[in-house]
Amino acid sequence: MRQSICAGLAAAVLATCAIAPAGAQAPDIPAALKPAGMASYLEVSATGVQIYNCAKNDAGAWTWVFKAPEAALFDKDKKQIGKHYAGPTWEGMQGGKVIAGAKANAPGAAGAIPWLLLEVKSHEGTSVFTDAKAVQRISTNGGVAPAQGCDEAHAGQEARVPYTATYVFLK
Repeated sequence: MRQSICAGLAAAVLATCAIAPAGAQAPDIPAALKPAGMASYLEVSATGVQIYNCAKNDAGAWTWVFKAPEAALFDKDKKQIGKHYAGPTWEGMQGGKVIAGAKANAPGAAGAIPWLLLEVKSHEGTSVFTDAKAVQRISTNGGVAPAQGCDEAHAGQEARVPYTATYVFLK
């Protein structure tokens, strides 16, 4: 009996190793982005743009000012299950949405927007997102405001910068 249990465990471990993609590891999430007493229940990938407008900042200098995100959200099977837009808002394909506000951040990789912890402020309707109390934005790639091209001659111009990220929904 003991041998069959061990053989079964060994087979399960080998099968898991064969299925897992090479290099697939959960990212190391900074402590500031881990809210106490919450656990993840949904992880989605996002592909879209971060939108910036060319305008003067509070100091009067021309700069790219963040306007909003615009992204499609996909489940683990790469099926679109929602969208992400200004608010910030995460909305299911049949409605049901949450709106959140940034609570903490951590730097992303070079050339990537920061990782965030967002606290859900409101829920509307029902969707896979509406059980969330918090959202983490992790594993970001791209999305950083352009380094140049914003001056008085380009006032009001919009820059749509491609990005990808993973959003983790917590309750």
